[in-house]
Amino acid sequence: MIPSYLPTTTVGSFPKPPGLLAARRKYRRGQLDREVLRELERQATQEWIRRQEELGLDLLVDGEQYRADLVTFFAEELDGFRMAGLVRAFGNRYYRKPVVIAPVGRRHPLLVEWFRFAQSLTSKPVKAVLTGPYTLAEWSFNEYYPARRDLISDLARVLREEAQDLVRAGARYLQIDEPAIHSRPEEDFELARAALAHITEDLGVYTIVHICYGDVARIYPDMLRLAVDQIALALANTRFTLLEVFRTHPFTRDVGLGVIDVTRHRVETVEEVVSGIQRALEVFPPHRVHLSPDCGLRTCTMEEAVAKLEAMVEAARLVRAMVP
Repeated sequence: MIPSYLPTTTVGSFPKPPGLLAARRKYRRGQLDREVLRELERQATQEWIRRQEELGLDLLVDGEQYRADLVTFFAEELDGFRMAGLVRAFGNRYYRKPVVIAPVGRRHPLLVEWFRFAQSLTSKPVKAVLTGPYTLAEWSFNEYYPARRDLISDLARVLREEAQDLVRAGARYLQIDEPAIHSRPEEDFELARAALAHITEDLGVYTIVHICYGDVARIYPDMLRLAVDQIALALANTRFTLLEVFRTHPFTRDVGLGVIDVTRHRVETVEEVVSGIQRALEVFPPHRVHLSPDCGLRTCTMEEAVAKLEAMVEAARLVRAMVP
């Protein structure tokens, strides 16, 4: 069971050890056997599960050691895609752009094996993390479907199947990453909302949509209509200015509160994290708040990631003791 007040988790990805990064490059060049790479990914996953337990996190993740990024993994595993060249995502971060060239389909479960492996390593709950249908469509070139609506609908159907398989495998927490959902809200928000609802309907588990960075204010309070239990947001990188947006209309979902800024290499002090949590509790009731770093922990060094999480877990412990 996770705590009733201020449980701690992460968005999903952790830094990859240097040896695994080198192995992934070799594999891409055809210089390494797939099973050798898979074993290194398992070892890295096992290490991050151990680290999360040692840090005292409440809801764990598998760390996504087998993924290049939140889009490429799914595009490579699904039917209907081919991979194009590199495009810039943000800063000096790049990902390989998928291209939809045929009907989208799922030839096998995508995450079930990794979820089962991660969950077998710990008695704490492990959160399953999917990239959402709207983001997969928005961050791909569409060369097959005459209408974006049909592409997003097919992706939602495929991800619904994956979500059901994860639930059957024992997942009780499901996060769907939709960082693109506020890209074109006037045109597409209802489409994205319907696609998300198709995935989460009657799953019988705790569902989360993660919406990182971007202009969240453009979809507030409409985003409160998303069919999930929790909306997870990045707040620390903008010094919690989004809190002023949420004062304008009551927040009716649980909130995943990003209290660690992963865009800076400096490790926050415990006092700084406590201050951020306390500011948020002026807007959200404590039983509705879940704590995490902002999105992108994988871009930190392994030492930075651990130190930042240590500060977050200690801050959560201190603030819990203050809650009446």
